[in-house]
Amino acid sequence: MVSQSRALRISQRIKEDLAELLLYEVSDPRLAGVFITYVKVDRELSFASVFISALEGVERESEIIEGLSHAAGFLRRKLAQSIDIRSFPQLRFNWDPIPENAERVDKILSKLKSESEENNEPGNSN
Repeated sequence: MVSQSRALRISQRIKEDLAELLLYEVSDPRLAGVFITYVKVDRELSFASVFISALEGVERESEIIEGLSHAAGFLRRKLAQSIDIRSFPQLRFNWDPIPENAERVDKILSKLKSESEENNEPGNSN
């Protein structure tokens, strides 16, 4: 069992190296536009949960997860070569809905702000 700070450092390193691998070494067109939002490694270093999102949003979720699952062995092997850990964790890929949710909240807030400004204009009898 590793300390929480070491697990956090390993998670950050996996995130950085995996993002680089996806950008430069993976040629699967299903993985175009994918970005890593967060990586969480358990304290036993058995599993690394990789949270991903894409520019196109949730429409491509199943296609992207399938592509990552197909490339998981290659990605794990390349990561194990660059990150010195006795036993490299298994990769689990999960869709992260937070970017889409944040965009939706931004749109709602912008709409509310514009409605508020319209209601507060001089000459408006509301």
